[in-house]
Amino acid sequence: MNISRPARCLFCRASAVRHRSIHSTPANAARRKAPNPSISAKEMGLVTASRLKPYTPQEKEVLAKKYTPSQIQALELGEAVVSSEDLATQGALRSDPMALDYLDDFATIRPVIDKPIRNPESNYDPDMRLKDDDEVAGDLARFVQEFPDDLPEDQARLQWMKFLDNMRMTVGKEEAERAPTSYLAPAIPKLNDPKTTYPETEKYGEDPLMKGVYAATGFSPQEVRRFRVKNLVHHRVVNQTRMGKRQSQYCLTVAGDGHGLLGLGEGKAEEPEDAKRQAHRAAIRNMQPIARYEERTIFGEVEAKVGAAVVTISSRPPGFGVRCQQYIFEMCRCAGISDLAARVTRSRNPMNVAKATFQALKSQRLPEDIARARGRKLVDVRKVYYGGNV
Repeated sequence: MNISRPARCLFCRASAVRHRSIHSTPANAARRKAPNPSISAKEMGLVTASRLKPYTPQEKEVLAKKYTPSQIQALELGEAVVSSEDLATQGALRSDPMALDYLDDFATIRPVIDKPIRNPESNYDPDMRLKDDDEVAGDLARFVQEFPDDLPEDQARLQWMKFLDNMRMTVGKEEAERAPTSYLAPAIPKLNDPKTTYPETEKYGEDPLMKGVYAATGFSPQEVRRFRVKNLVHHRVVNQTRMGKRQSQYCLTVAGDGHGLLGLGEGKAEEPEDAKRQAHRAAIRNMQPIARYEERTIFGEVEAKVGAAVVTISSRPPGFGVRCQQYIFEMCRCAGISDLAARVTRSRNPMNVAKATFQALKSQRLPEDIARARGRKLVDVRKVYYGGNV
């Protein structure tokens, strides 16, 4: 250090004046505590002996109508074990994302989410076998011999039905046939009620005009919801009238089920949403079956012309994919075609391209029709030369 430096520089840090803070947040020492501190359940009076009163004689009489004395005793012992603090803090209904979406007392076994109750392994009989014809005939003869002759006709028929229901078809342990043991999980039950799978249509404001579509096409609302719908063209159009220019919205929509059904619909309205709904309904009404070879491509090569647009579509081998224009690609997706090549010559107007593609898919020449026109018989030689593996 240079001794020639002024002495005040050596003590400048100690003699420095504390600068004033310009931050708007007060210092930690000046901060106040929260006006409402957290209060425990015990301080709020929730955990008190008065909240867990013993059962009155009237309440015990009501419980005795539903539960047995041993069950009532188990309830009292269980309530005595559980602390009152847990009931006050954790006894409320859960509102977190992991809470159950239904109230369940866990008294009924649900085969989908609960562990199934399996029959004991002692029911298994390794020597069990089916009865032969003589043994079955012996059981039938024994039933006829023991059957009383003076029974009315309706009771005789009832006894015969009981005999068929209780008749054993195996020899061995009765439990092995009546309640066999198995390590397979029970089958998942089918939900026959559509409301459990699909919500009510009125709740979500479905278009009321769709009821006419259901009646005209025969499709159910569940089937219509599974359709793949794509809006291909949407633009504004103007009509010149004596009242001036009238603007409206135009939509071209394609719909399909992905398994050979395809439809094309147009809609025009003043509002865009109305035009989309109109085109959607028209596409479902115009759905027609599309022939598919091996459920993946078309038969041969087809060409169609609408206006000035000429569309040529060709079949391709497996794994080729759909190599074509975007509008044709969406139509193939809706129809369930996975291998196809297409080219568009002359005009490439989107509306005419979509209409020409739909016309080409419908105008395929099937091998059966060609054989019938030539007076020949069609035979699938792949089963002969390739053993049906192609």
